Amino acid sequence: MKTTIKTTIYFFVMVSFVMVANGCSEDSDAAFEIDLSQDDTVGLQDTITISQKDADALLFMLEEEKLARDTYEYLDTTWGLNQFANIKKSEQTHMDAIENLLKQSNTSYTILEYGVFSNSDLQAFYDTFKVDGAKSVVDALKIGATIEDLDIKDLEDYVLETNNAQIINVYQSLQCGSRNHLRSFMKGLDKNGGTYTPQFITLDEFNSIVNSSNEQCN
Repeated sequence: MKTTIKTTIYFFVMVSFVMVANGCSEDSDAAFEIDLSQDDTVGLQDTITISQKDADALLFMLEEEKLARDTYEYLDTTWGLNQFANIKKSEQTHMDAIENLLKQSNTSYTILEYGVFSNSDLQAFYDTFKVDGAKSVVDALKIGATIEDLDIKDLEDYVLETNNAQIINVYQSLQCGSRNHLRSFMKGLDKNGGTYTPQFITLDEFNSIVNSSNEQCN
């Protein structure tokens, strides 16, 4: 019973941190940052057992969230838009949430320096995003929409491929945050006369997301 209570409390707190970041308005001037990596309680939590398939998925998603964070850091420096300034911090909390699962499952991982990825596809994305994102504000916002489009699709797929409730809980919270991020980038595109056509999720799902209000993620 004590173990169950500890685990439940831990995941409530962890997902609540993600919820705080995901629920903020990326259009506002208010900056936010939550650094879960400095949480002294992380090492005290019970370990969890996951399959190799789940471990591989978590490792990939850690780098995909890093792709978002690193790209938005670069685009924030380039254009100084509130979307990039705020969402890059939210992406760090997404990385932290996945990192906590890797720590709990005793899965080895490495977070490389900014702009460097072990996955060649993600590295190619980043290199392309840097070049295209420097062209114009509209191009930069389209890259933001592209990343969130990709993120939503991959998280949806990984949810279907696992039966681990703890991992699903985190993935679904990250999906919720990515939907909010997509809405924010689309608002920016609308304001700047740009458009975006989804490349990964279906057009119906895309329209459903962008035509609905921001969510409170949990």
